[in-house]
Amino acid sequence: MAGISVNGVSLHYEASGSGPGVVLVHGSWSDGDTWARVVPGLAARTTVVTYDRRGHSRSEDPLTQGSVHEDAADLAELIHALGLAPAYVYGDSYGALVTLRLAAARPDLLRGLAVHEPPGTGILLADPDLRPIGTAFADRIAAVRELLEQAESAAAAELYVDTLAFGPGAWEQLPAPVRHTYVRNAPTYLDELRDPDALDLDLVGLARYGDPALLTQSDDSAPMFGEVLDLIDLTLPKAERHLYEGAGHAPHLAQPEEWVRVVLPRALA
Repeated sequence: MAGISVNGVSLHYEASGSGPGVVLVHGSWSDGDTWARVVPGLAARTTVVTYDRRGHSRSEDPLTQGSVHEDAADLAELIHALGLAPAYVYGDSYGALVTLRLAAARPDLLRGLAVHEPPGTGILLADPDLRPIGTAFADRIAAVRELLEQAESAAAAELYVDTLAFGPGAWEQLPAPVRHTYVRNAPTYLDELRDPDALDLDLVGLARYGDPALLTQSDDSAPMFGEVLDLIDLTLPKAERHLYEGAGHAPHLAQPEEWVRVVLPRALA
């Protein structure tokens, strides 16, 4: 494990293996440890880097309002500082939004990307036909936000897991260390929700991204994610899709062997 200063903030990261650079970007509430089940499979043939986004777990919290643009800038500087460019970047959930922001802003740093179920409600709300889907999801987010505003971190984390991420009863099935991480990082989700750009995407910028892009979802996740991916699919010139069966919002946790089979060949291409 190591630390690196990017954009004035110290980020915790870990690097494993050797070969082409691959960077994994975690979603809301979690940290770089979420990738533990898939890192060995990638590290056999790549240099895989995981990290805690700013404010999460072992990385520095600047105690200021953050933004998805800062997260994308951090990712860009991490890739540059570690000499990984052009890297293959995989983003999960909110990490997918960070990855897509980087693709729009700094495509020169990437040679390919993969994203799983980005919660891009902003682009749904902008489409009159899809607005009801985006509004319904936003209403569920609002209930979590209300608890966070009241500093009810544990209750907010449980509600998020059971109603937005994984489904009813999932919180109780999570290992205790994972629940602890979610509660500890709860304020970072409120920070994301206070950022007006956090759940939106730069589709105009994405249309200029010409390298391969893998868009994945699971058949048992909220339909909203598929609608978001459909819009991204229409935007990216070289997009392909993959559907996981029964893997939920985190296939790297639920089906790590299949995840590696899907991601590794594209990371090596």
